[in-house]
Amino acid sequence: MRSIKLDNKPDEMLQVSPKGSVPVLVVEDSLVIEESLEIMLWALEQNDPDDLLWADSPSALPEMLTFIYEFERTFTPAMNTFACAKRYHEDNINVLRAHCEAELSKLEHRLSQHAFVFSEEETLVDIALLPFLRKYARIDKQWFRNSSYLNLKNWLNGYIQSPLFSKVMKHYELWTDNRIDQDFGPN
Repeated sequence: MRSIKLDNKPDEMLQVSPKGSVPVLVVEDSLVIEESLEIMLWALEQNDPDDLLWADSPSALPEMLTFIYEFERTFTPAMNTFACAKRYHEDNINVLRAHCEAELSKLEHRLSQHAFVFSEEETLVDIALLPFLRKYARIDKQWFRNSSYLNLKNWLNGYIQSPLFSKVMKHYELWTDNRIDQDFGPN
């Protein structure tokens, strides 16, 4: 594990991943994976103890991926536009928030029907959507806290307050300062 600053990308990173975005996973110097979802899929193909991919249901993974891609396609641009408007105090914040809320409402409805976004069981969908929803909730914390999305807030808080979340969100010393790799795994 190498923690970096995006405004000071090490040459070693740019050599293996010229696009220069994070995350990047290098597997034994032979495989480079540059997208979060692809990294999740690779990791779960190696070890999926909670069956997040629903291995016994061949149609499930394509359905999950379609759901994730559609959410990212619609929600991410809306969220990024809303975040910029909020940051620069633009006067169209409510209109831009409404674009995000269209997707939040869909998730709220799904979470009113079952414990997780895709079904009654946790799946890749939950793990893939979590970073986006965490980021959105942080754009306007007070508004989100007071919003009517009770199921969505409970779902998000369940992850954020979990011991596993604290473990995976551990901060590492910047790699550029010491050039020491941080190992992690089944410890």
